[in-house]
Amino acid sequence: MSKKEYMSVSFGVAFVWFTTQFGGGFASGAQLLVYFVDFGIWTLITPILAQLMGAFFQWYGLRYAYRHKTYDYRSFTDSFFGKYKMIFSNLYELVYIILICLAPAVAFATGGATMHELLGIPYMLCTFIVGIAIFFLTIFGTDLVRKAASTISIIIIVGLLGVYIPNIIAQWSTITANIGTLSAEKAPLWPAIKQCFLYGAFQLASIGLFMQHAKSFQSEKDAKTSMVYGFLINSFVIVMCTIGMLAIINNPELHNVSVPTLLLVKTGVGASVLTPVISLLIILGAISTAVNMIAGVVARYVNAWEKNEEVEVAKTKRKKRTIIVALIADVIAFSVAQFGLIPLVAKGYKYLGIITVIVIIIPFIIHMISSLGKDK
Repeated sequence: MSKKEYMSVSFGVAFVWFTTQFGGGFASGAQLLVYFVDFGIWTLITPILAQLMGAFFQWYGLRYAYRHKTYDYRSFTDSFFGKYKMIFSNLYELVYIILICLAPAVAFATGGATMHELLGIPYMLCTFIVGIAIFFLTIFGTDLVRKAASTISIIIIVGLLGVYIPNIIAQWSTITANIGTLSAEKAPLWPAIKQCFLYGAFQLASIGLFMQHAKSFQSEKDAKTSMVYGFLINSFVIVMCTIGMLAIINNPELHNVSVPTLLLVKTGVGASVLTPVISLLIILGAISTAVNMIAGVVARYVNAWEKNEEVEVAKTKRKKRTIIVALIADVIAFSVAQFGLIPLVAKGYKYLGIITVIVIIIPFIIHMISSLGKDK
């Protein structure tokens, strides 16, 4: 493998991690507020610790997948958990199902809250409009959205840079003053570490989906290289966004808005231009995420429905079944989204993180300890 190809694979996997973590929910600023910004001066450190946690566990999983040629999440979990696979492989299936149910609901809430802030129409109507778009794209345009997902992610990244960098520069004196205030205030470490750990934990719910990328590695060192690149890229973006959010940390409206990023833009520079731009990017990211997740639900249950049927019989019924499953998933996500964006991010991901600690983090640590001295 040439040096250029080596770099390409490593950067490719690093950006898979990036696009998995930074979707519409992150772009809205809600995750930053709930898991980092609300915990005083520690917000300058905990986002980086969360990226370090993700890089470490994902490196260990990718290295294992390369060594044992387990390139899908089920074969990975069956091999990794060994004689306990009947318990933990099935528990990971449960984690995955929770993830693909929760993520679309957060996407509904993100798109709905952003549309509500932008247009001023009722939140429920906004989530309904988002739901209609997601339903029809799932039925008729899944391939198009999937192909466009990387492009949409890049657009979101560029949009974040375009929003945060000018506002950080313009509001630097406010940011530094707020950092000084936070430094002087008493900020307990444990709550900040706990939220940081929960954030890192629920991000690891998707760890099994990374294993397919180990197939492109030429050696197990690629796992480490890709995660080093991923750590640097993700840390830069999350620190940039966190610093930007510090400009509005003392704004009395902060805890009354569903999309903190919009508040940052409206109180900063270029509001008339950047507000509709970032709103559109957040909505696009939310819809793209939801379509991909619901498409996964559709594929899983429609395939199970067709399992014992003849190919031709299954083919004639596939469209109808796709519509039924997509509609059910859409209605569930719409219903859950009515709890609101901030509660979903705070409570939904919190419980997902707790489950992931039991299913992924603790077994991984036990596996690491039991493997000491056995690794080459």
